[in-house]
Amino acid sequence: MDKPFAIFPLGDCAITLDLGHLIDEQLNRKALCIQEWLKAHAFPGLQDIIVAYSSVSIFYDPEIVRRQRDCPGGVYDYVKALLEEAWIATGVLDGPAASGALIRIPVCYGGREGPDLEELSRVKNITKEDIIQLHCSIIYRVYMIGFLPGFPYLGKVDVRLEAERKSRPVPVRAGGVGIAGNQTGIYPVNSPGGWQIIGRTPIKLFERAALPPIRFAIGDRVQFYPISQEEFRSLCP
Repeated sequence: MDKPFAIFPLGDCAITLDLGHLIDEQLNRKALCIQEWLKAHAFPGLQDIIVAYSSVSIFYDPEIVRRQRDCPGGVYDYVKALLEEAWIATGVLDGPAASGALIRIPVCYGGREGPDLEELSRVKNITKEDIIQLHCSIIYRVYMIGFLPGFPYLGKVDVRLEAERKSRPVPVRAGGVGIAGNQTGIYPVNSPGGWQIIGRTPIKLFERAALPPIRFAIGDRVQFYPISQEEFRSLCP
């Protein structure tokens, strides 16, 4: 019987356990549980544990692992066996990793803050008001943090809002709220980007001096709510 996961190396100092290349809440929760188990069973040479949508990657120093652990089959086989043990040990998905904080994010939709809202309304044949209502009606899960420091990949949007990425990146201001495919996200800093920008939040997602410097964690839940231009300006730092 095939295993419900794949394990493969990333060069000679990292390894990934992949649960299936899916945006799926149960798999994301499983990945978080595996991360927590690995933290509780940390080994000498472990450098980092990264969770994506449905995968867990371990980064390690092979020389330290080799010196500190008995690895008759080699360092890769040692870490691979640890990942397999973690998968078995985390069969129950309840617990701290199951769901994170609920965070409400104000968004000024359309106009200068959401330059793609009008075009998305035309392409989808949905009013701007309905797009805003649909976008705010879902509590999204943070599936992954990446691309930029603190950029949350949130899913899934209502199928009526699914949109293709732009053919080429354009400048996006910090706080830009966009849609790409069946996901929505927030740009934490000024950056080129290809998502369809429908609004902007005045909330800072990345502050270098803060601890932690990013606002979201994987597993958090996010709900957007609309604000006016005047409210946006009053909330801007």
